[in-house]
Order: sequence, then structure tokens, then C-alpha cells
Amino acid sequence: MPDRWPPADALGSLEAELVSSGHALIELTTRDAWLAFLRFGQRRFDTASSPDSDGLLFQYGTYSFSGPPMFTLDLTRQFDISDEDGEHDHFLQIHCELLYTPDQLLRDLSSFTSWFFHDSDDNIDRWAEAMSVRLEPLSRHKPTQINLHAERI
Repeated sequence: MPDRWPPADALGSLEAELVSSGHALIELTTRDAWLAFLRFGQRRFDTASSPDSDGLLFQYGTYSFSGPPMFTLDLTRQFDISDEDGEHDHFLQIHCELLYTPDQLLRDLSSFTSWFFHDSDDNIDRWAEAMSVRLEPLSRHKPTQINLHAERI
């Protein structure tokens, strides 16, 4: 195995982490998905060594993207993909979206967004601890759906 994986392998890598417990995606708890995302987030991929080339995004809120409003926890990894000349070409985002039927507690959470970037002065363990605190209100809720997908931006 290479020291750093190609970003094209990231979606498969995340999926492997999520099902490593032997459970189907829909059987995972919020905590299971978060811990799998953190393992995936600590794996380094072959990206430029600039501070914004490999980032983790933790965001949530109640949205109505395709149907009734759902509380969505979106755990995303973003890679800056360069062209043959080393110039920015596009971003590749790998999403793990956990959807919940919104109740008053989830609606009261409003929305939240936080980024972590490898190769910056930030510390992934400190960021993960702060985001874990944000997950506490979700500990009593089970996702009704978990979606994985890659998106070119």
C-alpha cells in the first residue's frame, strides 16, 4: 500500500471504514459513522502540501434538498485537485450524509459548520474533540438514512 492514497480512492476508503464493523450502513449509529469518518480523515491522500489541499468539513442543519425537511449531518472530505501544471483544477468532495427526522431538539440546534485542514497549524485531535461535543445532542437519535457520494466542484 502506498504511503498516500490517490484521492480517486477516497470514496471507497470511506465506505470501507464505515462497514468495517460488519454492519450495513443503515445500522450504524451517529457515533459509529463519526468514528469511521475520523479514521478516514486521519488517512493521508496524495495531495499538494498546501494548507487547503486536504480538508475535513463537519456541518449540520435542517434542510429540504429533495423532499421533506430533514436534519442533515454532513461529514465531508475535500481535496484540491491540480492539473498537469500543478494549478488548481477542481475540488473533489467525499460526503457522508446522515439524515434524521427532525424533532424540536434537532431544529433547535440550528446550523453549524467547521473545517479542519491537514498541513495547517490546526490539530486534528483537538478539532475532533470539539466536533464530538457537537454530536452529543444526536446521541439519542438514529439516522434514518446514510448517503455516501463523491462530488466534483
